[in-house]
Amino acid sequence: MNSQPGIFALGTSEHAFLEFDLRGGARPAQLVTAAAGLVDPLSTTGGVNLVIGFRPEMWARVADAENVLPDVHSWIDDLTGPDGFTMPATQHDAWLWVAGGDRSAVFDNARAVVQGLQPVAHLVRETNGWLYQHDRDLTGFIDGTENPSLLEAPQVATVPAGAPGAGSSVVLYQLWQHDSAGWDRLSQEQQERAMGRTKPDSVELPEDVMPADSHVARTVLEVDGEEQPIFRRNVAYGNVSHHGTAFVGFSCDQWRLEEMLRRMAGASDGIRCALTHYVQPLTGGYYTVPAVDALACFVPPVKD
Repeated sequence: MNSQPGIFALGTSEHAFLEFDLRGGARPAQLVTAAAGLVDPLSTTGGVNLVIGFRPEMWARVADAENVLPDVHSWIDDLTGPDGFTMPATQHDAWLWVAGGDRSAVFDNARAVVQGLQPVAHLVRETNGWLYQHDRDLTGFIDGTENPSLLEAPQVATVPAGAPGAGSSVVLYQLWQHDSAGWDRLSQEQQERAMGRTKPDSVELPEDVMPADSHVARTVLEVDGEEQPIFRRNVAYGNVSHHGTAFVGFSCDQWRLEEMLRRMAGASDGIRCALTHYVQPLTGGYYTVPAVDALACFVPPVKD
């Protein structure tokens, strides 16, 4: 099974994230079929990458059992830490990500997505994003330092061959609004301690210096001494007044993503990520990103 290639299409500078809910009276299979029919024309003639995800329970309802990633579920309940810090659950039925190197192409093809799904689903939220300073987020730090290489990324982000749901992935999608004014009031040293890395070159702080509540300390997961990475495709979103990070994290299993968020909120040990005092989550949802072959089963026949 081949994973959706847009997951790994690095370098695209313009992005549109579209979230949909099924219309009353429409069936899940109709939404999956409508979305699957968009992939080829947008990717080949539209000049953009399209990645499609569905509410996990919806995909499990319509797909064959061998194409379903087990133990994946929607984000239904808010995640609240011991001090009241909350990550909201804003799960929807479908998530479509349009990415390309040209704003006009992304705009035109995002419109085509909305029009193509209009009979069966309504657009709940759209978010436009872009690459900030090539590889940094709006904190000024390099983003994705912990990412695996493109050679290693598929085994991190997608289910291996022979397993249920082979080639599929779980994506965590969140919008994090930045308090840029508050962050900018910190000294560089304070910012580096909150992040756990140096700002100019993204070198991880030594263990004896790394604060327990730093972002690195809270988000790097280990099991029996072995790191459990995810594959991030984050971008900046918004405008001068309201802006932040669109977090787009892919994994071969949901546990890594959920545990990362629990640790950031301090839900497991009471240690909240220092960065969350300057960035606030506004949305949150998990989506199954089916393998290409599984999605192709729903492509409508070509009309003569």
